Amino acid sequence: MNFRTLLSYITPPKVPLLICAVLMLGGTCISLINPLVAGELTRKLLGEANTSGYSTALIILAWGALFAARSLLELANGYYLGLVGERMATELRNRVYEHMQLLPLPWHQARRRGQVLTLLSNDTDMISDFVTGTVLPLLPTSLTLLGAFVMMASLDPSIAILVTCGMPLYVLLLKIIGRKMRPLSRTWVDQYSELISRAEENLSLLAAIKSFSRERLEREAFRQENQQLERTWQRQLKLQTLLSPAVDLLAGAGVLTMLWLGSRHIEQGLLDPAELVSLLLYANLLIAPLRSLADVYGRLQQARGAAERLLELFSEQPEPLNDGGTPLPPVKGSIVFTGVKYAYPERKPLFEHLNLIIDAGETVAITGENGAGKSTIAHLLMRLIPASAGRILIDGHDISTAELSSVRAQVGLVAQHVLLLNGTIADNIAYSRPGASQEDIHKAAHAAHAADFIEALPQQYKTIIGDEGIKLSGGQRQRLSLARTLLKDPPILILDEATSMFDPEGEASFISECHDLIRQRTVVLITHRPASLALADRILRLEDGELAPTLQASAT
Repeated sequence: MNFRTLLSYITPPKVPLLICAVLMLGGTCISLINPLVAGELTRKLLGEANTSGYSTALIILAWGALFAARSLLELANGYYLGLVGERMATELRNRVYEHMQLLPLPWHQARRRGQVLTLLSNDTDMISDFVTGTVLPLLPTSLTLLGAFVMMASLDPSIAILVTCGMPLYVLLLKIIGRKMRPLSRTWVDQYSELISRAEENLSLLAAIKSFSRERLEREAFRQENQQLERTWQRQLKLQTLLSPAVDLLAGAGVLTMLWLGSRHIEQGLLDPAELVSLLLYANLLIAPLRSLADVYGRLQQARGAAERLLELFSEQPEPLNDGGTPLPPVKGSIVFTGVKYAYPERKPLFEHLNLIIDAGETVAITGENGAGKSTIAHLLMRLIPASAGRILIDGHDISTAELSSVRAQVGLVAQHVLLLNGTIADNIAYSRPGASQEDIHKAAHAAHAADFIEALPQQYKTIIGDEGIKLSGGQRQRLSLARTLLKDPPILILDEATSMFDPEGEASFISECHDLIRQRTVVLITHRPASLALADRILRLEDGELAPTLQASAT
């Protein structure tokens, strides 16, 4: 797992980052000066002859000033470190969301929504916290370790050598505990993702849960997954909390050994009491960074799982919206499928050699059993999914070599499952054409014959429709979806079970009103409802991956 690769997706703010580095270095310098001041104060209190000419009060005052200066530096550093962290988290969330939107539809269909949302929330926050709370403080921590060791070596080289000999024990301890923490960190992240997925799924299925009286079952299932997550975290916590006490134990043993050796050196005249005080304080400076490095190792294992998941996300190939292909010019709407092959992952091919010809301005109905692949034809035409073989042409242009955004600009889809925003009716209609005027929005609503029910609402076009349009009936949602597509004004229109939520009277009314809509457009009508076939010039039946003519529209 390469953190450097992951950090290449983030552009840290350079000025606040530089300020943080300077503030940290300032705090490190003050930390290294403190033991020297303590040693000088000890000499003064013991009345040794080789003291400076400063009074005890002045030394204490200077020492207090150092403490105050360090506190101010920590205050400023805390603010700028938080600023850097939040900006990095914001940048990473932007990059993750941008990449998610560019990934092809099959990638999203293969994952639960909660898993995707965890990448955007928990994983990005964990990486940001690791960088600002763990990686950045490594600089002053390392300098403190190096500076304390150099100062100890200048006071008593043999004690500095003793400290160096104790380091392999510390490294061995980190490796033993870290080897056990690594798999737990990924397990916790995966379990957390599953928990969020269950919560998101259950909330979206709340009406079904209540209607089947599954509240107790779903509550118990969530509780069990949550407890499993807690057990994993407890195992991780035990290992992580073991690090600091183990480091303290090793450090304490080292300090006692150093104290014993220092007392012998005082007896031998190699060291004076004031220097021993400075040595002890420098040893204390070593303990704090060592404990910090132990925490770094533990947090590294925790962040590893999140980083691996994010790197897996960024390794997925996005859709080439601006891939250098030739922009598709305004088209009349002829469509040709030649030898098209497609198979969903881990399933037998849906189409082996699909052929289809639709003339510009023609309305063709495609019927067939559920699962035959009717909606897949629409998705292939819009390049929401890629064909494995064969060619798809619009006005003679191969859509696989055309600029993707220009292909989708020519095709409008009214899907069976209507996707709407939790916003106003006007927001939903204008979704297909940002910046559309109110006049254009109203025209689209009238063209879709949605204006009557909209204008009967108390707030009309400003009405909030709720999540997925829950405040509207099924037929109203489909009319709203049609208005949104008509505002786009595409030359090719796909109506995928567009009357599935209408009652017979509503369907009859919709069909009679749609004749004006399909004029001068190429329409692909995907349906299994006989009444809708009256709109078609030609009817094809999809069966066993092949399209064959069936009853003429005029006979229906």
